[in-house]
Amino acid sequence: MQLLTTSDDLSAALRPLRFAPPVEHVYRPLDYARPMWAEYVRRWGQTQGRVLLVGMNPGPWGMTQTGIPFGEVAAVTHWMGLQQPIVPPEAQHPRVPIEGLQCWRNEVSGQRLWGWAHARFGRPESFFARFFVLNYCPLCFLEAGGRNRTPDKLPRSERQALEALCDAALVKSVQALAPKLVVGVGQYAEERARTALGSQLPIGRILHPSPANPLASRDWPAQIEAQLRALGVPLP
Repeated sequence: MQLLTTSDDLSAALRPLRFAPPVEHVYRPLDYARPMWAEYVRRWGQTQGRVLLVGMNPGPWGMTQTGIPFGEVAAVTHWMGLQQPIVPPEAQHPRVPIEGLQCWRNEVSGQRLWGWAHARFGRPESFFARFFVLNYCPLCFLEAGGRNRTPDKLPRSERQALEALCDAALVKSVQALAPKLVVGVGQYAEERARTALGSQLPIGRILHPSPANPLASRDWPAQIEAQLRALGVPLP
């Protein structure tokens, strides 16, 4: 599976990178939650010609816990039916422990994205026949107090080294998935897709579901459905 090989290669290439304070801890869910990610790719990552939704990076209570993009636990276990083992890393942030599928904290972005997918499409097979979801960067960056630090907030030198590797991996992922459209979930993901992919295929954007974005609290599903339709994506 080219997509899984690409993510393995990216994970290995990112390991030597070092990040200065305020980043104090880096989680790498493609390593410790690889069985979950591999099962996600095996089940849903084999179809070409879909819409590819590209997120930014793992949230502390989503993909960081489950290995699945926007991986809110209930959606991953009950809707997708994924139950692969997760072996927490030895070094953990005391305020963001890796509890895997037993994590009780809610990932709001994941609740919104996968909740919309469930409500609109019903079965996961129906959603994944039309869409696939992955994250541009597979690392979660935490400050000393446990605050999530997104890649766009890293110093320029660190960000450029990170983005060079993630850009190359996105190109390979797109080659494997051959989507008809790439949609960045939020501005940063769209910008990285445009930089990495150029004019290879159409690229658009939908509103990020993060609770940090006040607009996302105003009927996020209705807003992103209007944005998808404006991009020419039919919805049932």
